[in-house]
Amino acid sequence: MRKIDDITIALLIDGDNAQPRRLGAILEELSKQGTITVRRIYGDWTTPQMSGWKDLLNANAIQPVQQFSYSKGKNSTDSALIIDAMDILHGDLVDAFCIVSSDSDFTRLATRLRESGLFVMGVGEKKTPEAFVKACERFIYVENLDADDSATSSTPRTSRTRKGGTKTKLSSNTALMRKLRKAFNIARGEDPEASLSLLGQALRRLDPGFDPRSFGHDSLSSLVEALPDRMVMRREERGNTVLVKFK
Repeated sequence: MRKIDDITIALLIDGDNAQPRRLGAILEELSKQGTITVRRIYGDWTTPQMSGWKDLLNANAIQPVQQFSYSKGKNSTDSALIIDAMDILHGDLVDAFCIVSSDSDFTRLATRLRESGLFVMGVGEKKTPEAFVKACERFIYVENLDADDSATSSTPRTSRTRKGGTKTKLSSNTALMRKLRKAFNIARGEDPEASLSLLGQALRRLDPGFDPRSFGHDSLSSLVEALPDRMVMRREERGNTVLVKFK
């Protein structure tokens, strides 16, 4: 298998369905996965709503693709993006795709790309339909990227504030704990402990949209540390493997 740094990625942006102010954070997040070799954004550049993108294109080496809206109420931009994605796929140009959109119309495209053995990442808002999220191997919510930009401290938060001003422990989040337990059982196999990296992989398989930042933490290790009443984490005496288990 290739190392992460060797992975080539096609970045395809639905300009009608994404916000230019988040481009920098998206590029930074995607660069953690590999090298972005194809950068394209789709939209009708004759319309005012695309004007916010224009100053960012040259600075970030992104190729604009013009697609006129031939009929009112019909999104021809989606069709252009899908056609290009299939051309890139059959040209064997990249190892992975990143589709930036909150539109469920790309669900079948993501599924088709994964059927061909390619890694598919989605980037969109939390309003993105679950079908598209699940069709991707990993999905990043842009609200988490906004939280990264606005953070003034890297100190992990072990609790979250309710509307009434009171705080609740992270371990009281039933859905989170159920998901962690399922992922732990997958990752540990027959062993009493599981490596942190395998736990992270299992979580992504169960939920492509899983992200520790959704719970106020920058990393999975920080999230586990915030659950001292439910989980234990330790480092092997020999080696750098981090192991976790439930109490």
